[in-house]
Amino acid sequence: MELSWRLRGACRGLDPEIFYAPSEDEGADRAKAVCNTCVVQQQCLEFALANRESEGIWGGATEKERRRILRQRRKTAAA
Repeated sequence: MELSWRLRGACRGLDPEIFYAPSEDEGADRAKAVCNTCVVQQQCLEFALANRESEGIWGGATEKERRRILRQRRKTAAA
């Protein structure tokens, strides 16, 4: 997977704590606000899904939200 998209991330240079401090959905608003302004949000999310990132906010989604996305994709693929 090509990773040059990371250089254009809105999170670049920010304190990683913003993206890893939130537990589940609580406290994720600040990180999600950064993600919502990001031009590579979708690439970031796809990276996290493909690599089963288990912590932090990636592409504007918490770990719980990413699990939900993967479940939905599996259901759609099976249909």
